[in-house]
Amino acid sequence: MYACTVWDPLRKKEVALTPEEKVRQWFIGYLHTDMKVPMHMMMSEAAISLGAKRFRADIVIYGRNAAPVAVIECKRPEVTLDKEVLMQAIRYNMVLNVKYIIVTNGRTTHICERKADGSGYVFTGHAPQYDEMIL
Repeated sequence: MYACTVWDPLRKKEVALTPEEKVRQWFIGYLHTDMKVPMHMMMSEAAISLGAKRFRADIVIYGRNAAPVAVIECKRPEVTLDKEVLMQAIRYNMVLNVKYIIVTNGRTTHICERKADGSGYVFTGHAPQYDEMIL
C-alpha cells in the first residue's frame, strides 16, 4: 500500500503515487507543456476491450473529433522498453487505431508514427506537437 498520493489532473482525483504513476504524471505534464496537448484532450487509465479481455491504456490522446490519435504506455523507470512493452501498446492499438504509439519509462521514450500507407509504424526522432498529431 502506498501512503503517498498525487493529484491526477485527467482523472480529477488523488491516486496512489506508485513508481509507474510518477512516470505517468510526469508524461502528462510533458504532453501538455512540451507537446501542447490540451488537458481535456487526454484520458488516463482509458478502458479498452479487446475481445473478452479488458485493458487500461495509461494515456490516450484524442483529436478534436474525439477520435484517438495516440496511445501512451508508461512503465516504472527500471523497466526496459523492449519488444514486449511495445507489443502491449500495439495490442491497445488494435482497438484504437491511432497515428502514434508512445512508450516511456521516464528515462527513455520511444515514439512511433504510423506509415503514410498504413502498413505499420516507424520510430520517429521527434516529439510531435498536438497540432501535428491531429493532421
